[in-house]
Amino acid sequence: MLSAKLVSRTIVAIGLIACACAARAADEQAPVKAKPKPVVDAPFFLVNDNRLTYSYQFTATDPGAFSTRPDGTINGKTAKQVYSFTHFDIWAYGTNFFNIDMLKSDHNDPASPCSPAGILPFGPQGTCAGATEFYGIERSTFGWNELFNTKQFSMGPLRNISFEVGADIGAANSYFAPATNNIVAGLQFAFDLPYKGYFNVAPLVVYNIANHKSFLQCGLFNPGVPGVTCLADGNRVFPPTWKIETNYYMDLGFLPESIRYFAISGRLSLTGAKGDINTLPALSGVGRFSNASKIELNSEPIRLTFDASKAFIGPKYSHFVDVWVAYRYWQNKYGLDSNATPGTCTVAATGVSTNSCTEKSASAGVSVKF
Repeated sequence: MLSAKLVSRTIVAIGLIACACAARAADEQAPVKAKPKPVVDAPFFLVNDNRLTYSYQFTATDPGAFSTRPDGTINGKTAKQVYSFTHFDIWAYGTNFFNIDMLKSDHNDPASPCSPAGILPFGPQGTCAGATEFYGIERSTFGWNELFNTKQFSMGPLRNISFEVGADIGAANSYFAPATNNIVAGLQFAFDLPYKGYFNVAPLVVYNIANHKSFLQCGLFNPGVPGVTCLADGNRVFPPTWKIETNYYMDLGFLPESIRYFAISGRLSLTGAKGDINTLPALSGVGRFSNASKIELNSEPIRLTFDASKAFIGPKYSHFVDVWVAYRYWQNKYGLDSNATPGTCTVAATGVSTNSCTEKSASAGVSVKF
């Protein structure tokens, strides 16, 4: 007979084996848990677009740059080559846009120390190098839907309302040595258009830091008494004014698929009058000799873009290379009264227009994305 001790050990062993088998069966029947996927951080920029552009403005202007033709008529036009860098991005709370242009004028808008042939006889007409101008614009928006984590500011075609801030900075090496330093702030209302298009309207306030004009500066060109006939440094600080900026873009998606390579876009800005161009008692005037600023209209109402890379390489490379043509209209350029502002927009002695303060020009260019 088996001893009680042996029987006890046998029963314990059988129990352990049974428990182990039961546990193994339970593990085999339980669903296998998938390994958690690693969390991938969202990119900081949802869109990051950078472009280089070369364009040509056929009949641009530069206020005060003009010459007299042999028949006595005034030529206030200057062709300009434009080299541009443009950046646009979308991030979690808004957008950023930055563009800087380098504009190279022809001989009718000479670089300093030569002056325009229509102003002073410094340098024979047509022998001086054209002026070079740099102009930069920056705009950033902060969307209300994103800031407040809501969709309350999207209604019908209205996509979003945003805070908008930015700056305009420019300088040129012409005889007038103009310089612009402005900051802007306000709102932007963004609307949807068909075919993934958009239309934006931004009412803004413009704060002028300083504008420079050589003809206001005390020195060789304008000797005299600072604050009476000239400004010591040539800087004129204008009071704040208003500005409305609009822009739009739309693919021509209604075209047949075989020629769906075109888009239209445009922009328009209105800037309010900013007071007299100068406030010097000795240079004040009225009528055709007035120095009062006017409302400025700066527009490119239509630009037709051909998506060359999509047409010749394929949809994968859409808008890598764009070719475009446009029309520009700029009235009262830089706020100068095109019918007055003696010595710039009109001939000081006669009041005849210099045709240099309103710009009407076709332009064409090519943009490359990188």
